[in-house]
Amino acid sequence: MVVEIGGKPLGTGQPVYVIAEIGLNHNGDVDLAKQMIDVAASAGAQAVKFQKRTPHVSTPEHMKSVMRETPWGTMTYLDYRYRVEFNREQYVEIGDYATLRGLDWFASPWDEPSVDFLEDLGVVAHKVASASVTDIPMLRALAATGKPVILSTGMSTLEEIDAAVETLGGIGTDKLIILHATSTYPLPPREANLRTIETLRDRYVGVPIGYSGHEDGLQISLAAVALGAVAVERHLTLDRAMWGSDHSASLEPAAFQNLVSDIRILEEALGDGVKRVFPGELAPLAKLRRVAA
Repeated sequence: MVVEIGGKPLGTGQPVYVIAEIGLNHNGDVDLAKQMIDVAASAGAQAVKFQKRTPHVSTPEHMKSVMRETPWGTMTYLDYRYRVEFNREQYVEIGDYATLRGLDWFASPWDEPSVDFLEDLGVVAHKVASASVTDIPMLRALAATGKPVILSTGMSTLEEIDAAVETLGGIGTDKLIILHATSTYPLPPREANLRTIETLRDRYVGVPIGYSGHEDGLQISLAAVALGAVAVERHLTLDRAMWGSDHSASLEPAAFQNLVSDIRILEEALGDGVKRVFPGELAPLAKLRRVAA
């Protein structure tokens, strides 16, 4: 099954769809967001992804009054959430910038008003964060848009994923992508459990399966591609030492560039599985084989 996002095909036999997860690594700064968009475009990614919240709706009640130290001083967790949110004008600016750089852009809505917000901006797809797999009302709102939906599956059981897939069923399997993920930041190799890619592919027949990673380095993401992941999402940062919860589990520009380059080499190297004698083997064949077939 092939799903189209922004006119780009995503599925088996297609180029791996690479998503640069900017998330909240922009720290509420449009210029930082644009710099990361530039990195993603220069590296050859297909998309950049953000996170959109309506803080007074999406912030759990028990967290709203918790005090947090931030670069802007001590504030409540709710005030911090407002501080790093982009408004409509800012999203228009960064969305247009991403489009001009040849990238698809979309976001993970964390509540139903955010779905409406993103729909008003005309995003080409929606992304369900792992934390939202069980938010059935929001999933219904996403299904009602008719847009492609990318579903991350971290911190979720198969039964919870089943319920999410059933809720999103209205969009059809030609618009659903599922990403294997483990929501540990950063991800230790022992928790990557990459064979789940095959489990998901067998369970949701026809649905493209990809990988969303939070690990250090590139090896696990590249192994996911070798196991058949048709999309790879990785967090992007300008500097892993920057303040913020996701920076330490993100890739800096040079590493992100290497990731995309290595994915392109790997997908070429995987080939089509048909055993043949390649042109480069003909000279060694003539030189080294003593007994002809």
